[in-house]
Amino acid sequence: MSQESLIVLATLIAYKLVLVGVGVWASSRNTTESDFFIAGQGLGPWVAGLSYAASTSSAWVLLGFSGFVYANGLSALWMVPGIWAGYVAIWLWFGRRLREETAREGLVTTADFLSGGQSVGGKRLIGAVAAAMILFCFIFYIAAQFGAAAQAFETQFALPQMESVLVGAGIVLLYSLLGGFWAVSVTDMLQGALMLVVAILLPIAALMAAGGPSEVLTTLAANESSAYLSFGGDMPVMLLAGFVIGVWGVGLGALGQPQLITRLMAVKDEAARMRGFQIAIVWAVLVFAGMTILGLSGRALVGAGSNGEALFYQVARDYLPPIVGGLVIAAVLSAVMSTVDSILLVAAAAVSRDLGVSRRFAGREVLVSRIVMVAIALIAVWMTLALPSTIFARVLFAWAALGAAFGPVIVMRVVGVQSGHLAVVAAMIAGFGLTVFFNAMGALDPAGLPGPAAVAAQWAQLPGDPFERVFPWVPALLILWFGRMRVRA
Repeated sequence: MSQESLIVLATLIAYKLVLVGVGVWASSRNTTESDFFIAGQGLGPWVAGLSYAASTSSAWVLLGFSGFVYANGLSALWMVPGIWAGYVAIWLWFGRRLREETAREGLVTTADFLSGGQSVGGKRLIGAVAAAMILFCFIFYIAAQFGAAAQAFETQFALPQMESVLVGAGIVLLYSLLGGFWAVSVTDMLQGALMLVVAILLPIAALMAAGGPSEVLTTLAANESSAYLSFGGDMPVMLLAGFVIGVWGVGLGALGQPQLITRLMAVKDEAARMRGFQIAIVWAVLVFAGMTILGLSGRALVGAGSNGEALFYQVARDYLPPIVGGLVIAAVLSAVMSTVDSILLVAAAAVSRDLGVSRRFAGREVLVSRIVMVAIALIAVWMTLALPSTIFARVLFAWAALGAAFGPVIVMRVVGVQSGHLAVVAAMIAGFGLTVFFNAMGALDPAGLPGPAAVAAQWAQLPGDPFERVFPWVPALLILWFGRMRVRA
């Protein structure tokens, strides 16, 4: 094993020991379901802000967004305002209502908020439908994360796939089981801090290696097409509009993500919420700015034709000292492995509480929740090992699907519109179903389809995926509006 691999391995071991230590520390804080799933509504601003940022972005920003900028140039930056707007909407618009209703009504999960104001039967129906959607989307997403962690271990240490999957899954499951939401939030806070350091350090190294800002622009202007350095990407106006709406839809999807909504439900008071927002948005500005610099500098350094998502590793290996480069790679491997913790906890909450499993075991709710978490992790591990990797290529639709299923309901509740439980369920199914439909149509060849299907397939393949990410919100909001019971001030 090379010196760099040893450094990476040592850093990973140290980091994972810290995570397990956090789990042990947090285990004594979990006596109720509220403690286990929303930290007893006791998150301070630093934990809430940084853990939110890490949960909403994690390794996707370091690898995916930098690669998106590398491949598309300045037009990729249209995604950023939509993502930042999602931060603003959740923290400043949703935040007060989510936190206050959680404290007043004793809410624990996102489904509890979705079903607020309904009859007992209505609450259970909404909770069951929401839980089914969360479980369907997240179990594939968890498996994909286990697979990504395994691939990273295989690449760095030549470990077999099974051992890689079991090591990654075992560590995440251990600290999540021990500490619940407290452990998940604190470890995500550490992960967010690590990401911020890396997002500052690596772009600076790439920019210096490329000769500075002016040299990067000069190199790109000489070697790339005019579209690369154009915010419009040389797209026709209507096509550009669709692209912008689609990439802004990534931020729109954040409004319905259970793993993000719970951060606002768990924040302890109004002062912590406002301070947490400041921390989260500063993090987002710095990290996205850093990954933009990395993408453009990387394009100037290596030219076209490289794997954009591998750019992060390539720059770390080629332009940083071996020890620092090893630490950077270790941070990304930790990010890939830690992404799953919040999602695993939300999926466990969906089964144990929203499907009513824990109600049958009064006084043992936390134990039941832990058993459910283990079961979900085992299923995800099995899927990672048994199913072809191509199945995981399309799991990113989960972000848009859950956003369109839950986001419209949350928006209407925040503005004071109370719809009947059947309207809520219909809106969730419409948003979720249309997202799945357009995602599936995007993989088909329009030439081989009949008229209406061909048109739908063409829409689904527009740059930025606006029909998958934005359109499903429209019928969902209309259903909720026409199905309203009353309007509260």
